Amino acid sequence: MRLLTHLRHVDLAVPDYDKQLDFYAGVWGLTKVAEDSGISFLAAEGSPEQYVVRLRRAEEKRLDLVSYGAASPADVDTLAERLLAGGVELISRPGKVDTPGGGYGFRFFDVDGRSVEVSAEVEVRQHRRIEEKESIPVKLSHVVLNSPDLNRTREWYERHLGFRLSDTLSSPHMGEVMHFLRISNQHHSMAIAQGPHTSLHHVSFEMRGLDEYMRGSGRVMRAGFRKVWGPGRHMAGDNTFTYFLDPHGNTVEYTTELEELDEDTWHPHVYDFSQPEVTDQWGTANPMNELVAKESFNDVDRGCFVAPPV
Repeated sequence: MRLLTHLRHVDLAVPDYDKQLDFYAGVWGLTKVAEDSGISFLAAEGSPEQYVVRLRRAEEKRLDLVSYGAASPADVDTLAERLLAGGVELISRPGKVDTPGGGYGFRFFDVDGRSVEVSAEVEVRQHRRIEEKESIPVKLSHVVLNSPDLNRTREWYERHLGFRLSDTLSSPHMGEVMHFLRISNQHHSMAIAQGPHTSLHHVSFEMRGLDEYMRGSGRVMRAGFRKVWGPGRHMAGDNTFTYFLDPHGNTVEYTTELEELDEDTWHPHVYDFSQPEVTDQWGTANPMNELVAKESFNDVDRGCFVAPPV
């Protein structure tokens, strides 16, 4: 039984907090809704979530948390009991959430030592329809995580959290390199990438449409931030992509038109990502090569401990 409903927010810790905040609340197009002693909460104008990114001032860069929603407190309790029974280490037991919007939730470690939160009954934020030509994020789309053992990580998320496989990227030389995982008819809200170490691969933000996606991509380019890859259109998920580096070297993506599946009839594909039309159907993006791939490996995330295999 699937208990997760959607991706809520991704929380980042950074040494140069002011520069990071200027980027996300400025050129990237999020709205700062709360700030308190080195922690800020940033919302997407089109999203009912209280915030989609949390920034924290810290001595060391890390991924603090990935947060998912559940439909009810009962589902939160059920999931916590299921994880405990499966030997998963909980960081906290279900209870009151003290971040903006409140709610009822708990936190735990995944198989790679990342902190994950599940919550319900978070107050809905007053949001609005994004207008034509308004090139700011509508919502958080998905998060991609690097793992030194992507199949172990994929199987953990399937077994413990009810994710299902949508598609896989593979190549004759490297084998499987990415699994796209879903908790709804959205092609993926998470993907697991094969990497040299545990880290954040990228965070993706949904734009209103193709025009807004292109205008936003152009704005970030004109502002002088490094474009890693794009603009283009992936085959797996059929979504558009432009990837940039934020001031701390995290990869962030503008996307739109992510595929919605018929879950009753969908069968996962294995796409050969060495074929150029797989990585970019349009042929407009710079070629995917080792230098582009290495940017998404990111720095070693020392915030993640080495968890025992479960």
